[in-house]
Amino acid sequence: MSPVPGLAEDAGTDATVMNGGPSVELRRNRGARALALVCVLGGVLLLVYPSDGALLRTIIAGGAVALGVVALVSALRPFRFGIGAEGLTIRRPGLRRMIRWAEVDAVVLDEPPRRDGYPKSPRLLLVPAPGVPIEPATARHPLDGRPAIELLVLDQVREQPEQVSAALTHYAGDRFVDLPALRRAAFADPDLPVGLRGYQMDRVDRLIRRGQDALVSGDAPTRQAARGEIERASAAGLPIAQRGYHTLQTDTVLDALVAALAENQSTDRETAT
Repeated sequence: MSPVPGLAEDAGTDATVMNGGPSVELRRNRGARALALVCVLGGVLLLVYPSDGALLRTIIAGGAVALGVVALVSALRPFRFGIGAEGLTIRRPGLRRMIRWAEVDAVVLDEPPRRDGYPKSPRLLLVPAPGVPIEPATARHPLDGRPAIELLVLDQVREQPEQVSAALTHYAGDRFVDLPALRRAAFADPDLPVGLRGYQMDRVDRLIRRGQDALVSGDAPTRQAARGEIERASAAGLPIAQRGYHTLQTDTVLDALVAALAENQSTDRETAT
């Protein structure tokens, strides 16, 4: 039985022994493999069965087969991601080793900003401890900009973000930072309705994320800068898109976010005095 809350009832999640202690092994998501096979088979069928427009059909079929083969090769590469008492055991292209907790300054669960109103899959970032070379940095800590390594995009595994978060909380302790949870605690993600002639969604989502991160940071100048950016953007008029967020409700949310940022700044001043 896994000692990690939230994983004990998940019969498909393996609790194995790693270096003398229990660990949680994440399982690769097989959806990409199935999609790759569909692309290859679809392309082959287009090549086999004759029809009009042979040249265009051949080009489309060849592209589908090539795309499917590339995706299939990627899906069949060796993969392992273990979370345990000693550290992280990783086997993926570019990184095949155990990373002990002493080598880790932070493991960050981050959720990239929405794209066109749709959420993107969370990812795991690792900030190495000072002086620990692991591999060239491919990302940055979302709050303080420290060089980081992208370990995993969570749509690559079958476990839910909450399960991965529970395992990391159990084993990594204070090194683990669940940014989506901290953001929601600081300022809840709004459920903005979408319609015709609304505010450009990506712009609004970036402003909300900027304010949330400023609240999470605990830094007064950062909160002040975020508040000023949101106020200037609102005063100048947010860009309108053919399909976007409802303007009135978005204005209400941004006003509430500005108020939250101002309230934290007032608290800072009271504490300082």
